[in-house]
Amino acid sequence: MKKLNLLFLLFFGIQLLSAQDMQEGFGYLEKGNFAKAETFFEAILKEYPDNKTANLCYGRAVGLNGEPQKATSIFTELLEEYPGDIEIELNYAESLLWGSHFNKAKEYYSDLVQRYPENFAALLGFANTLSNLKEYDNALLYVNRALETSPGNPNAMVSKKYIRLGFAYQKMQNQEYEPAISLLNKNLEDFSGDRETLLNKANIYLITKETEEAKNVYLELAKNAKDSIVALNGMALAAHIAENEKEAQSLAGKAIEKAEVLGDSTSLQASRERYAQTLVWNKDFENAEAYISELITTYGEENWVLSLRATLGMYRSDFKESIADYQQILEKDTASFDGNLGIANAYFADGETKNAYDAAYQTLKVFPNQKDATNFIGKLDRSFTPVIEEKINYTFDNGDNKAYATNTNIEFPVSTKLSFNANYNYRKTRNSITENEASSNNFSLGGSYKFHPKASFHVLGGINSANSFSNNYNQFLAQAFFKIKPYKLQDLEVGYNREVQNFNADLLDREIVVNNYYMNYNMGTNFNLGWFTQYYYSSQSDENSRNLLFTSLYYNFLSKPVLKGGINYQFLSFKNQVPTIYFSPSRFNAVEVFADFLMDENAVETKGLFYGLTAAVGYQFIEDDSKQSTYRIQGKFGYKFSERCLANFYGTRSNIASATAAGFTFTEIGFRLKWIFLNKPVFETK
Repeated sequence: MKKLNLLFLLFFGIQLLSAQDMQEGFGYLEKGNFAKAETFFEAILKEYPDNKTANLCYGRAVGLNGEPQKATSIFTELLEEYPGDIEIELNYAESLLWGSHFNKAKEYYSDLVQRYPENFAALLGFANTLSNLKEYDNALLYVNRALETSPGNPNAMVSKKYIRLGFAYQKMQNQEYEPAISLLNKNLEDFSGDRETLLNKANIYLITKETEEAKNVYLELAKNAKDSIVALNGMALAAHIAENEKEAQSLAGKAIEKAEVLGDSTSLQASRERYAQTLVWNKDFENAEAYISELITTYGEENWVLSLRATLGMYRSDFKESIADYQQILEKDTASFDGNLGIANAYFADGETKNAYDAAYQTLKVFPNQKDATNFIGKLDRSFTPVIEEKINYTFDNGDNKAYATNTNIEFPVSTKLSFNANYNYRKTRNSITENEASSNNFSLGGSYKFHPKASFHVLGGINSANSFSNNYNQFLAQAFFKIKPYKLQDLEVGYNREVQNFNADLLDREIVVNNYYMNYNMGTNFNLGWFTQYYYSSQSDENSRNLLFTSLYYNFLSKPVLKGGINYQFLSFKNQVPTIYFSPSRFNAVEVFADFLMDENAVETKGLFYGLTAAVGYQFIEDDSKQSTYRIQGKFGYKFSERCLANFYGTRSNIASATAAGFTFTEIGFRLKWIFLNKPVFETK
């Protein structure tokens, strides 16, 4: 539109100022030298203050040189002198755009296109105004009308390209990915191989995790040396999203090689950044730390380098260090996406839920509707939204015991720190040989309070009501425990639990109350090795007592799906031996090797399958008896209907003597349903 106005002004300028050559000033405007143009036309106006063309050119130079309000005033005065002059009206309307007065410009252009429905400049100006207001549907309508009056006009085609890009970005923000791709494809029909369009298209495919499509777009982009580097770095990110970390590192390495040959500092920096990320993704923490230290030496503590160090900290569970790095990023740039969402994730990982919420909402304030931020808040919300979980199972063993059980548990958080819960359990058991039957109803109420980012206290109290073949009674149930994260990658649970033995009818009939004092401790490492230990001391109402030690050394071979293997050891000892009532050896030892293969329900996408399989074999040693072979098989298979609802079947079979109170080989099969029954937390999270 600037060129059109200049041609108009050139024609009339020659007519009105025959004594003065303004060609030099037109050239300044044409080439974008607005400061020189302003000086030039200011000098002209000193001699010819009433010259319309000189005033128009001066107004344009002033406005495009950073003073749009002054330009608007100049054009307003000209309109008072030349009312209804279309050229002045068009320049006045454009000056409103320079000053970002888009609503006022919309109103003015709307009147212009009604009065001059075939005027190209008015139609294109209105289209650009609507685009600035993000009214892309109408913007496309008017840019097409402009092209009808001037087919193939390059200025209008460029406007159409950017209107589509803006519209596609808007669709992407609203997670309307197919319409966004359609708009970008139309751009590529008009501008084959357009770089900006291809980058936007690849980005959408990365968001939707269509990684092969993203790679194909990057290959289309790679038409020159510099864009080949951009493509390799993009393909490395696509490989990471596809969980192919080795390929990601290889592609990033190739990008560095090309960038070093090209000698372009921007390309080299981007490639080094991606390569550092791939080291972290591959959990090569020692080399990642050394490489990031080199980058700090070379580039200083720039935000992108700090972001790399913060990411490394997140992967190594050094959350405090990551928070410090993200805070440093935000001190330099409050609008940093990596800083805002990164610190939200770091706060959450470090147990600072309130700060995590605040940082996530701040991210959305800076980046409205951003998918990662909305997903993160959704994840937080689901962890604090009331949930009900139902389990139904059937158990049988080689001692002719059968049992049916249901368990209902409700969690009801009322803040990020305080949650209440209720539990109901029904179990009916029968022995088909003795025909002894018994049933129990357990009902408990309790709550939990997170009194420190890394520590919480849980308490539960209730009643066990039992009806057996020779005894009916009620017993008090209780549980109280602390959950603590003493150090990074470590979890400790210490507690007390009062329960009634209810595995079979005979045990339930005897009203054996057990007071358990226990500790669970798990220690992980950054090199995939882990150690879990559990200890129970139990005192029973039948004057017996028990010591139970279980420890497991394991190695994580894969993270998604999880593949874990290791060795377990178990020791069990009872003070009194009452083998006719329940399994109670003076000493029991068991050792097994195991493997777990798991697709975690929290990691799987909506409308996806999750599963788990555990297999273990080993030996058990009961007092002085000869060793016996043992096996254990556990499995589950489920479906995630939505982020709020999932269900799975599960089963267990084991012949390990300590697996049940009675010491029998047993089998259990069951069904589980989990439903987050409200849409959001019952408390305000902002």
